Amino acid sequence: MTRVFTFKRFFGGMILSGILIAGAAAFAGANPAPQPTAAPTAQASAVGPSGYHLLKTIPIPGDTGWDYLKFQPSTHRLFITHGTHVVVVNVESGEVVGDIGGMEGIHGVVLAPQFNHGFVTDGRGAKLWMFDLKTLKVLGSAAADPDADGDVYDPYSKRVFTMNGDSKTSTVVDAKTGKVVGHIDLGGGPEFPVADGRGHVYANIETTSEIVEIDSRAMKITHRWPVAPGKGPSGLAIDAKHHILFSGCRNGLMVILNGETGKVITTEPIGQGVDATRFDPGTGYAFASNGGSGDLTVIHEDSPTKFHVVENVKTERGARTMALDPASHDIFLVTGKFEPNPNATANTPRYRRFRLTPGSFHVLVYGR
Repeated sequence: MTRVFTFKRFFGGMILSGILIAGAAAFAGANPAPQPTAAPTAQASAVGPSGYHLLKTIPIPGDTGWDYLKFQPSTHRLFITHGTHVVVVNVESGEVVGDIGGMEGIHGVVLAPQFNHGFVTDGRGAKLWMFDLKTLKVLGSAAADPDADGDVYDPYSKRVFTMNGDSKTSTVVDAKTGKVVGHIDLGGGPEFPVADGRGHVYANIETTSEIVEIDSRAMKITHRWPVAPGKGPSGLAIDAKHHILFSGCRNGLMVILNGETGKVITTEPIGQGVDATRFDPGTGYAFASNGGSGDLTVIHEDSPTKFHVVENVKTERGARTMALDPASHDIFLVTGKFEPNPNATANTPRYRRFRLTPGSFHVLVYGR
């Protein structure tokens, strides 16, 4: 996790105009109770070649930082990790429908609907929390290594794999029981992971600029692949049908690899401050959400060996994490407005010199 550009530790970091000004690690606060949310605000936005434009914004209560997002198509629910709790929003109505609290400093959220379980990584608490998908009640937690960050549910092995940044490990948990079943030494600080549904978990290793392939049943690394010329890989997405990996790198490149051989197919330019990437098999679009430049890079997969940038859709500064609705093809981003921290001094770290403006946190919904 690159210290020069991001402090993605407690709640994530972001690059704004090349200056780190409001890492989510800068925000801490109480766990607010669910409260009604104002109706989504429709906003006009220019339509470019991809067709993606701003459909609406949804205000979200709370002024703490945030990290990963997860969308559940069957319920239209967007799960937002928000400091010490998960805010659950119905994106159709714009209402906050749940709040999962009692955590310390959370990052990732994944869903295992076949067991009616959701899971949340708690980096500060070194835990993986399990909750009931229907009631949104916490069921318990499993011990993870410190700085539990990204995570992925692998339906093939029926396990959740956490990516523990500072610990440079993965904790493996049975998705049915919530019990730890293994640990993997990753040999570097991991970021986003993905699963192909056929027994392979892939993870970006940010500190070594590699992707590792993990056998999800054996819980062992089977391959290590460099992402050069990419540096500092963060977001990772997969076209599982064609075995293609999309690695969003901090040096402004999307590195596209063959997920079977590890060979780099090509690279495409993306915006600055990328965190998340997503791939939509229904449209053939791969996306990079760039919090620094405040845009969404849209790349089309013309064939399994040919790709091109369609456009960079204007979003907002700080909109770095992302979720995708595979049915509607809508994209969900979150961000807020920032202001100088009045308590900052000359000795205050740069990433704590700004804070989220109260009442400004919101979801951005982009569609075609």
